[in-house]
Amino acid sequence: MDATASTAGAGRGIVPRGIYRIVLTRELCKACGLCVAWCPQRVLASDELGYPVVARPGDCVDCKACERHCPDFAIEVIPPSSATREPTP
Repeated sequence: MDATASTAGAGRGIVPRGIYRIVLTRELCKACGLCVAWCPQRVLASDELGYPVVARPGDCVDCKACERHCPDFAIEVIPPSSATREPTP
């Protein structure tokens, strides 16, 4: 491995997969399905009424595609606090 590859993530605060909290506010949601459709990792799925549910939380990469495409602001992806992040060397 070269020096560039070993230091590529240094100082960027890169957070590993699977530790994001996804908050769905059903009272605001109209079950349009946009968040489910836009999620590139298929983290979200629709329940029997068409409302989104978090089906695969460990696959979330914090791209926020679901959050950006929700017309009702009914979804939020929350990264871990800095206290839970591993320190960068």
